[in-house]
Amino acid sequence: MATVTEENYLKTLISLADAKGQVAVSELSRSLGVSKPSANSMVRKLAEAGLVHYEKYKPLCLTPAGRKAAALIVRKHRLTEMFLVEQMGFGWEEVHAIAEQIEHVKSSGFFSRMDELMGYPTVDPHGSPIPDKAGNYVKANHRRLSDCNGGQTVTIVGLAHDSNDFLHFLNDRKLGLNTVLTIHHREAFDGSLTISYPGHEKSTFSKVAADRLLVR
Repeated sequence: MATVTEENYLKTLISLADAKGQVAVSELSRSLGVSKPSANSMVRKLAEAGLVHYEKYKPLCLTPAGRKAAALIVRKHRLTEMFLVEQMGFGWEEVHAIAEQIEHVKSSGFFSRMDELMGYPTVDPHGSPIPDKAGNYVKANHRRLSDCNGGQTVTIVGLAHDSNDFLHFLNDRKLGLNTVLTIHHREAFDGSLTISYPGHEKSTFSKVAADRLLVR
């Protein structure tokens, strides 16, 4: 049974993986805030358990068993976030730290019951897909708001980044999932957008913020 530290490594590996499923040790250590020797030591342990492909000086890659284990940790985290928002009234900016603790609960029945009570949601409060019980999920191919042009009407369906600062930024502007945006103009010079949405007429949105919003 994986320890909390091992689970955190697996979850970080699946979140950092590129299109080939690879992660550099340096990137892993930087993301976790640990030294490269510490990361190497843990990765070798995960490799011995059959969860990671590890070769010295080469990128890391989760094995099929490792990918499933990592996806199931992500599932528990995202189910918890959704439960905290839907059933307990927490704000979407409040739930990450709590879910970080609850995701390490070992009882699968606990999370199955949570899933059932919510009617089997497929995304979390930030629009990220929730893996199923087998660890399968499909990453939606949504566009960034910054890629849209004037004259388009789009709906916010997810966040490319869900830092607390950004969530508070969205709260202040009354923006959330399923908000419909009308794009009036895209500034060629800096990529900023002039948008309207319910209760807000022709607001300016920077490219930095628009890069973080996923729409359809």
